[in-house]
Amino acid sequence: MAAKDVLGRHGEDLAARYLEQRGLVVLSRNWRCRHGELDLVATDADRLVVCEVKTRSSVRFGEPAEAVDRRKAARIRRITQAWLAAHQVRWCEIRFDVLAVVAEPGRPVTVQHYEAAF
Repeated sequence: MAAKDVLGRHGEDLAARYLEQRGLVVLSRNWRCRHGELDLVATDADRLVVCEVKTRSSVRFGEPAEAVDRRKAARIRRITQAWLAAHQVRWCEIRFDVLAVVAEPGRPVTVQHYEAAF
């Protein structure tokens, strides 16, 4: 596995744990379809929470959350529709969050949670 994939997996593990510690239940991790992948799909009992996780080893080239642009958000929305269909969910409230994980060597890992990011 490439170093960036290991870092990304570590960030997703931390993000899932972060959500669970805040009372959310993770329903899917790395759910894939022909349109792409959803990192985390969770619920807070009131709504579905679709989370894009961005992990970086430094902020030298910008904050991780900045990587979720308008095109990426539109793609996540499309993939979410496929997830809903695959799980036979007819309607529910949906919130789209971004979790930005920074894991700089020698420093504590930080997780920033942007609720309703798009």
